[in-house]
Amino acid sequence: MADKMKDIEMLYRTAFEKYGAIALWSSRPVPNPTPADALAITRALRTHGGMNGRRLAEQIEEACSATH
Repeated sequence: MADKMKDIEMLYRTAFEKYGAIALWSSRPVPNPTPADALAITRALRTHGGMNGRRLAEQIEEACSATH
């Protein structure tokens, strides 16, 4: 489970690095993201991140579902 949390954190950080100004401009990254924090940004990634943002959102959702 610790590996999945690291995966989620890495995907979350990647989202803000690549799509912060484009899709996540109204959000601020949290220091220690939970699966809920990561899931909260997927809609914006899907809507404003283009095809690659959509793929990243899918990766986040998959990683978060693996923690349950």
